[in-house]
Amino acid sequence: MANHKSAQKRIRSNESKRLRNKYQHKSTRNAVRRLRTLTDKKEAEQLLPSVVTMLDKLAKRNVIHKNKAANLKSGLQLMINKL
Repeated sequence: MANHKSAQKRIRSNESKRLRNKYQHKSTRNAVRRLRTLTDKKEAEQLLPSVVTMLDKLAKRNVIHKNKAANLKSGLQLMINKL
C-alpha cells in the first residue's frame, strides 16, 4: 500500500476515474448496439448524432482510440445509408 498522502490520493482518484470511464464506455457500447438493431431509417438518423457525440467524447478522453471511434462512426453511417 502507498505511504505518501499524494500516492493515496492518486489511488482514490484513479479508482473514481476508472469507474466513470467504465460507465461511459458501457453506455456508449449499449447505444451503438441499440443503433445497430434499428430497422427504421428515420429513427436511426435521429439517434446517430448522439451516438457520434458519445464516441467523440470517449476518444477525446482516451477511453477508446481515436481510430476506433472513427471506424465505429463510419460503420454506423454506412449501415444507416443501407437502410
